[in-house]
Amino acid sequence: MADTTWPAEQLVADAQRGDVASITALVEGSHPNVRRFARSLCATPEDAEDAAQEALIILYRKIGTLRASGALASWMFRIVRNECLRRARTMRPHAPLPDTAVSSAEDVVLERIEAGRVAAAVAALPAEQRRVLIMRDIQGHSGRTTAQELGLTTAAMKSRLHRARASVQQSLRATPSPTTGDTP
Repeated sequence: MADTTWPAEQLVADAQRGDVASITALVEGSHPNVRRFARSLCATPEDAEDAAQEALIILYRKIGTLRASGALASWMFRIVRNECLRRARTMRPHAPLPDTAVSSAEDVVLERIEAGRVAAAVAALPAEQRRVLIMRDIQGHSGRTTAQELGLTTAAMKSRLHRARASVQQSLRATPSPTTGDTP
């Protein structure tokens, strides 16, 4: 099974300094996570693949602008989210919906916007909570693996995860989601 953890901070730091081998390794190492996240946000598998590719291109071109090496995951998720939203906004009314879709194009867009709200709430978490939440709820690692990877006790990992989930829920309650009647 392929390693799905985010690349080490040292690799990110080396890539930020322009080391081509590190940039290449960073792009390759980030691809599974970026792709998985894009699939959860974009309306179609094709859009997800395009959004993931666009995010990796941006990563390659702009890694030097990343302010903190530990912020790679949230930066990439923001890029993917923005690309999926851009694609949803430009969806032509006559474009066919995916075969699995049973809702209108508007419903699909609203679902993607909701996913974007969740991504923004996750990105706003403190780094230690965000790492735990991403490893457990996005990457699907076990509690034991997450605790070990982050150098935490299981109890500390569970506490951070609980606080992260509660913060995301509070953030989502604080920002109303769009409804079909909401038009500017």
